[in-house]
Amino acid sequence: MTRVCLIGTDDCTLQYELLSRETAREALTTYDLRRPFENTIALRTVSVGAAVSLLNDLDWYLTRFVDAALVQDPSVSEDEWLSRELATELRNGAIEPDETAEFCKIYGVERVEPTGASASEQAQADESGTEMTETAERTATTEAAESAKAAETAVTTDETSSPHRQPQTRRLVEPLYVRRTDDTLPEYDLRDVDSTLVVRLTEAEHSP
Repeated sequence: MTRVCLIGTDDCTLQYELLSRETAREALTTYDLRRPFENTIALRTVSVGAAVSLLNDLDWYLTRFVDAALVQDPSVSEDEWLSRELATELRNGAIEPDETAEFCKIYGVERVEPTGASASEQAQADESGTEMTETAERTATTEAAESAKAAETAVTTDETSSPHRQPQTRRLVEPLYVRRTDDTLPEYDLRDVDSTLVVRLTEAEHSP
């Protein structure tokens, strides 16, 4: 299965912005939505082509609320992601999978302890385990803001936690732009982090 991850901009709450709008909510309603990192939405689809088509359908919202749209396909890499632009080139046959690895950016991944309202919302999302499709049906007759709030609780996290404690979340931090040489990537050195996430880029994205 191909994975898609949307990273929200710093000045918005991505779940609210997407799920409070009918067109975006309907485009996402058939997927099991996840929140692997703070202010992200992730899902699985059948192929790179399907992932690119979904991103094209959401383009109006991606332009306004998304900092980066990522695609991961096991036929390319089990661990590394593709930028939307690189995934599009791959879908269009403009590049082969083994030609995608040279230009990259590496996100740092930090673990953070949510506090206050965000911790409560995260715990509620973990506890509910409700499918997005059920939420969409339940909120169809409510006001847009109310439907967004209800839909947010249906986005489950990739972290398993007890309802009796505040769960940890993970946050993506400033990316380091690198170039792979001899099949080796430089180490992420912008700050101390728990792990990293590698995104393959087009040459134009690497050197705009």
